[in-house]
Amino acid sequence: MPDRIPLELLAPAKNAEFGMAAVDHGADAVYIGGPAFGARYGAGNQIADIERLATHAHRFNAKVLVALNTILTDDELEQARAIAWQVYEAGADALIVQDMGLLEMDLPPIQLHASTQTDNRTLEKVKFLEDAGFSQIVLARELTLPEIRHIANGTRAALEFFVHGALCVSYSGQCYISHAHTGRSANRGECSQACRLPYTLKDGEGRVVAWEKHLLSMKDNDQSANLRLLADAGIRSFKIEGRLKDLSYVKNITAHYRQLLDGIMAEAPRYVPAASGRAVFTFTPRPEKTFNRGATDYFVSGRQEDIGAFDSPAFMGESVGRVSRLDRAWFEVEATAPIHNGDGLTWFDAHGELQGIRINRAEAIGGAQRLHPALAPGQQLAHGAPDLAPGTELFRNRDQEFERLLEKDSAQRRLSVKLSLAETEEGFALTLEDEDGVRATVTAVQAKVVATNAERAMSSIREGLSKLGGTMFEAVSVTLDLAPRLLPAAFVNGLRRDGVLALEAAREAAYRRPLRAEPVTPPPSYPAADLSYLGNVLNAKARAFYARHGVQVIEAAYEANREEGEVALMTTRHCLRYSYNLCPKQVKGIRPDPMTLVNGKEKLTLIFDCKRCEMQVVGKMKKSVLRSIPIRPV
Repeated sequence: MPDRIPLELLAPAKNAEFGMAAVDHGADAVYIGGPAFGARYGAGNQIADIERLATHAHRFNAKVLVALNTILTDDELEQARAIAWQVYEAGADALIVQDMGLLEMDLPPIQLHASTQTDNRTLEKVKFLEDAGFSQIVLARELTLPEIRHIANGTRAALEFFVHGALCVSYSGQCYISHAHTGRSANRGECSQACRLPYTLKDGEGRVVAWEKHLLSMKDNDQSANLRLLADAGIRSFKIEGRLKDLSYVKNITAHYRQLLDGIMAEAPRYVPAASGRAVFTFTPRPEKTFNRGATDYFVSGRQEDIGAFDSPAFMGESVGRVSRLDRAWFEVEATAPIHNGDGLTWFDAHGELQGIRINRAEAIGGAQRLHPALAPGQQLAHGAPDLAPGTELFRNRDQEFERLLEKDSAQRRLSVKLSLAETEEGFALTLEDEDGVRATVTAVQAKVVATNAERAMSSIREGLSKLGGTMFEAVSVTLDLAPRLLPAAFVNGLRRDGVLALEAAREAAYRRPLRAEPVTPPPSYPAADLSYLGNVLNAKARAFYARHGVQVIEAAYEANREEGEVALMTTRHCLRYSYNLCPKQVKGIRPDPMTLVNGKEKLTLIFDCKRCEMQVVGKMKKSVLRSIPIRPV
C-alpha cells in the first residue's frame, strides 16, 4: 500500500515492569528514565532494567526511549555521557534530550528526540532542532491544530504530541517558580508543583476576584476525540503522560488509546501501527476510572473557558450518588452506581476542599446502600468525615472491582504467524513466517507412516501445530504440503516448539534500531541572536553549542541563581482574565492591567500580553535560595 504512515502510541514507564505491561497493552514505544538525569525525581532505573525492557519491547518491534532530559551542570556532563552509552549498549532506541550540551559530546550512534522541555512551539524552533540532528520532536502541549499543521508542513522530523495526562500550566521548560521558592528546579526533575496550590486572585485595585482557588492547576489532557485530527495534521507519535503514575493507569490508558488508534487505522488504511502484534484485553478500558483532574483538550480546538481544575488538584472521581442517612459508624447512599467493598469515595466540604474515605463494607438496605467506612479506633463519622451530611454528593475515585481486574494479567499481545509443514528426504520441515515477513525453518528426522484415516490425521497435525497459546505468536493459517501422515503428537509438539524458538531468534536478529540523523552542515543558525535565562544554559558545552549556532548573547540559566530581581517565573497560554471574563477581547473598554496571586505570604504578579494571548507569572527568587550554594555557574 503506497504512503503507509506509521502512528506510534508512546506510553510511560516508571520501571521495567510498567514498561513491559505498556508494551503488552499495545504501546508501540515506551519512555523511561535511566539511572539519573531523567527529569523525574524518584523514577530512575538501572541499566539492567533498561536492557530487560528493551529485550521485551523489541520482540514486537516496539521502541524504548530513555529520558536524559534534565539541564546539566558541568560536573554532571560526563556522567550523563556515560549513561547515554550504557543505555545504548543495553538496547535503547533513542534518547530524549533537553540540554544541548550533550550534543557537543561523544554520544553513541543513537537517535535523538527533543524533549518538550526544549519549548517547541514554532516552526523555526522545530526546523532548527531537526537540522541540529533531532529525529523526533515533542511539540508544546498548548498548540492548536492549525499551528501543528503549519509546523508539520515545514519539517521532516517526526512530531510527537501529548494526548493524555497531567498538564503543566507553563510552557514546558519555561517554569521557574519551583526553583525560585524552594531551590528545586523543574528543569532538573524536582518540581514542587506550586501550580497545584490554592491562590487568591486580586485585581489592580486589590479587590478579590477569586478566593483560595487552585488557579494555576489545569484539568488533565484528554485528546481521545481529536486523534484522527491530530494524525491528519501531522502528529506521528501520540504520547501518554505519567512516568510517576501507577500500573493500573498505564494499563488502562494505554489500552484505551490502543483501541482508538486501531479504530482510526481501520477507517483510514494509510495509517498503520508503528510496531507489530495485536493486543487483546481482558477488561474494557475506562480512562475516567484512573487518576485525573477532569478532562480538557486544552488548546487543540482553540481557546476554551473550562480548562482549569480550580476546585481541587486531586482526583475527585465519578459521581455515584448522594448521602441519605448518617450514623456514627455508617451512612446510607441513594446510589446511581453500585458501590463495592474497598471503594474510595470523595466529597467537597463546606470550605470547598475535597475530602475522602475508604469503604470497608457495602451492603444493600432496601433501596439504598449502607456503607461502613474505615475509621480509626474510637473515631466517629461526625469527626472523621468533615461535612458529610444528608444531601452531600459523593464521588468515587477508586473502583475496587476495576482495580482488581487490572491487578491480574489483563492483556496479551500476539504476532500473527503462518505455519507450513512439508516433507523432506529424511523427515519433515516446519516453516513459520510472521506478520513482518520474518521466517524460520526447522527440520527433524521422522518416519513417514501413511495414515489410514487421512482426514483425522491431518486435522490432528493442524491442531498440534496451532497450539501457540503460551508463546508470543498466534496461528492464522497452517498449510500441510505432504501426503496424509500419522505423526506422533510428541513429534509435532517438539517441532512446533523448535520452530517458535527459531522464529524468536530470527526476529531478534532482524531487529534494527533507528538510525541517528546527521546534523546539516554548516551548522544551522538558531532562530534568535540572544538567549536569556529562558534558554536554560547551565554548562559550558551548552554555551558552546549555541555559540556555534550563531547566538551572540547567552545568559546563564535561572538555576545558576543570578536573577535577583523579578522575572517571569511562568509563561502560559492559560489566562485568568479570560477565565473570569475580564479579558479585553471579552469585555469592551476593560484594560489588561496586572493582577496578583496570593498564597500565604507569597505574592505573584500577573502580566497579560494580549497580543500574544499569554499570561506571565512574575516573581523573584527567595533570599534563602539565593543564599544557598549556587549550582556551578557557566
